[in-house]
Amino acid sequence: MTENLRRVARAFISVSDKSGVAELARALAGHGIALVSTGGTRKALADAGLTVLDVSELTGFPEMMDGRVKTLHPAVHGGLLAMRDNAAHADAMRAHNIRPIDLLVVNLYPFEDTVARGADFATCIETIDIGGPAMIRAAAKNHADVAVVVDGGDYAALVDELKQHNGATTLSLRRRLAAKAYARTAAYDAAIANWFAKALDDSAPDYRALGGRLIEKLRYGENPHQAAAFYRTPEARFGVATARQAQGKQLSYNNINDTDAAYECVAEFDAARRAACAIVKHANPCGVAEGDSLVDAYRKALACDPVSAFGGIVALNRTLDADAARAITEIFTEVIIAPDATPEAVAIVGAKKNLRLLLAGGLPDPRGAGLTAKTVAGGLLVQSRDSAVVDDMDLKAVTKRAPTDAELRDLRFAFRVAKHVKSNTIVYAKDLATVGIGAGQMSRVDSARIAARKAQDAAAAAGLEAPATKGSVVASDAFFPFADGLLVAIAAGATAVIQPGGSVRDDEVIKAADDHGVAMLFTGTRHFKH
Repeated sequence: MTENLRRVARAFISVSDKSGVAELARALAGHGIALVSTGGTRKALADAGLTVLDVSELTGFPEMMDGRVKTLHPAVHGGLLAMRDNAAHADAMRAHNIRPIDLLVVNLYPFEDTVARGADFATCIETIDIGGPAMIRAAAKNHADVAVVVDGGDYAALVDELKQHNGATTLSLRRRLAAKAYARTAAYDAAIANWFAKALDDSAPDYRALGGRLIEKLRYGENPHQAAAFYRTPEARFGVATARQAQGKQLSYNNINDTDAAYECVAEFDAARRAACAIVKHANPCGVAEGDSLVDAYRKALACDPVSAFGGIVALNRTLDADAARAITEIFTEVIIAPDATPEAVAIVGAKKNLRLLLAGGLPDPRGAGLTAKTVAGGLLVQSRDSAVVDDMDLKAVTKRAPTDAELRDLRFAFRVAKHVKSNTIVYAKDLATVGIGAGQMSRVDSARIAARKAQDAAAAAGLEAPATKGSVVASDAFFPFADGLLVAIAAGATAVIQPGGSVRDDEVIKAADDHGVAMLFTGTRHFKH
């Protein structure tokens, strides 16, 4: 295959982000490439001492309508779209005095950033780029002759290629750049479409597009034979995608998935109220607790299931301090994620060279809006985020005995955790700490039994006479379809229950609770998580 070199004689440059553009333009000028530009970009290049033709001199029309119309002209699009080896195209260019444009350098108005900072509707509308995407798509379509650059990260590769080929580009580079160009405009349009849907409160628009920008290519996916990559979406939400990796080896696909689960869970607990820690393994919490300090919360969370916590993810709702860092590094841990960390804590974690430390900059809002998506064969399932918070629910006591204040505190805690455990879910809690978690079972009875058995194992490992489920409370993510699951929890020592309610056998379940003197609350809200 030949390289299909195309000499660049004229370049059109129009960028919102002007980082590095003067250096690029200077390199282009060094190859004798004529420069054409618009408004602010032209001024920046002229101020850098470069000779630049204004787009209005190319089109014969001034910029108008507050800059909305400046590049939408045959002199621009004809120069980008004309096929150089097509005689009819060449005749049209001569007849209409259209000069070819061999290189387009454009990055778009910062619509995503404008939305992220909470700008009003009119401001967001004005930040929608029209001419930029039109030119990008035109140049990308005609990549057999035209190179298009939409990302400053590609400036160096372009300059190197021009240097290597005496001011020309290869077809292989032009194809790669064209593919990125279409992906960029697709992600840009997706951000606009989703913003409009949100503004119109339309949860099911006729077309749904999702887009993101590559953070990094991953070594593999869930398994070594699967390819994977990590992308950042426009959603303004603190988490693993926003985090700065302070130290440690590269995150894996499973690390990222588990860390997200851990951080979303710990964010349920208000950092201004108490310190909290969530330990996650395979996307399920294996221990969650609140405490007077992070180290206190960590040790309580660890006690729930110390076996599963080995090689897990630790998420914290406050700045990681030295005491917590020392405790966490006592056992093998894959990832620690927190809003921030003290320098001393960073140094302590740094002694474990493979341990990843992520500093997210803040906590995600558990009440925050947003979308989650999952692919199915030939389709895409999209839903709003589960932003229901137990503090906002109207809890209804349905048994003869209402929960005590201490039980109520633990019931709220347990239901917060249940929201983040795979269904079917049973969570036993005591003194603001999980003491047994049953996750992802086909039967809620099995979840209750597994959680109780884990509590027994943890008690044996700690040398306790009885499992901590004695005198605990229990949360279920969905209703008990029969009384059997509840009876398992009662046998394990639970004294109070929180569940959504709504079963056709609610009366049977309530009677079982009353027969054993157990208090029960209905939330009216289910937390399925599949």
